[in-house]
Amino acid sequence: MAGMTSSARPLLNRSLAEFGTTVFAEMSALALRTGSINLGQGFPDTDGPEEIREAAVRALRDGRGNQYPPGPGVPELRQAVAAHQGRHYGLTYDPDTEVLVTAGATEAIAATLLALLEPGDEVVALEPYYDSYAACIAMAGARRVPVTLRPSEGRFRLDLDELRDAVTDRTRLLLINTPHNPTGTVLTREELAAVAELAVERDLLVVTDEVYEHLVFDGAEHLPLATFPGMRERTVTIGSAGKTYSFTGWKVGWVTAAPGLVAAVRSAKQFLTYVASGPFQYAVAEALALPDSYLTGLRADMQAKRNLLAAGLEAAGFEVFTSAGTYFITTDIRPLGETDGFAFCRALPERAGVVAIPNAVFYDHREAGAPFVRFAFCKQTSVLEEAVSRLKSLAA
Repeated sequence: MAGMTSSARPLLNRSLAEFGTTVFAEMSALALRTGSINLGQGFPDTDGPEEIREAAVRALRDGRGNQYPPGPGVPELRQAVAAHQGRHYGLTYDPDTEVLVTAGATEAIAATLLALLEPGDEVVALEPYYDSYAACIAMAGARRVPVTLRPSEGRFRLDLDELRDAVTDRTRLLLINTPHNPTGTVLTREELAAVAELAVERDLLVVTDEVYEHLVFDGAEHLPLATFPGMRERTVTIGSAGKTYSFTGWKVGWVTAAPGLVAAVRSAKQFLTYVASGPFQYAVAEALALPDSYLTGLRADMQAKRNLLAAGLEAAGFEVFTSAGTYFITTDIRPLGETDGFAFCRALPERAGVVAIPNAVFYDHREAGAPFVRFAFCKQTSVLEEAVSRLKSLAA
């Protein structure tokens, strides 16, 4: 055929060949085809605060951000991010040199890993992990080294000895996610202190994904790694407005770090999106200044939804692991007589009219994640109630 190459080389970069179409696309399409309730992908089905949406409209109408915004992000947002870190965690960042606005946390992750990694570097990441971690590590030519979180006493836990053993002379950085997607685990002060001690001892960089920082439940405490001794200068902290303010489509995220680290990430970021989300940056700056009562209300609402779905899943026969944070509940399907999360999730829409995600897609060690399935509870209460009603059929 004219125009076709005769080369046998695959068109797709070999480093990305293992990833293909994401399971989220597959399951969302399955939800549409079967008319099922989609508890797979983690996005809310209602918008965030009306005053913040109106702030975006006002920015559009006023012509703020309709053309290219500054590369590092609009000053108002960088100042708001710095103020947020100080207000909630006592961390001081210079908005001009230590804050970088990105196209969501996804770009922040990509730009950070592309900037800091070289071929042959190793990255120790907590498994299961958000799927873009693996793809970005691969694009950088580095090698991922998973440390598996394992269920114990109702939650997924980090084996600190396994973490220490995973670090070699080739390790460049630790990639930490807390509150943790997909397991819902929030790393404890003791666990984080051990991570910090290891990073300092082995002179490692740390990239920490904290997008669910304000979604912690039952009195759990989110502690940024950058607050621990020796970590401020070696940690890249990634945050996002999407999860906290329920505007995931706006794609506004940020990086906070020491000047040298931010400069490195900015060097990669400028060749990805260059800039993005101009008017929304002004709106997110206003969102970050909302009173603490907003965050208190958000947590209470999400905790109630978590409780509703968790009770329904238990009644349907799942083993349910405690979700101390995030949008997600991880379950074990073995009490239902199932062992293959992929097969279970592909059949669930026809069996019960609900869509979930097999956790195995977040693992290198697929067998370790095979019996686990993730459900999202960031939906309207009426939607969760209907999902719980449908899932009752599994118990029968």
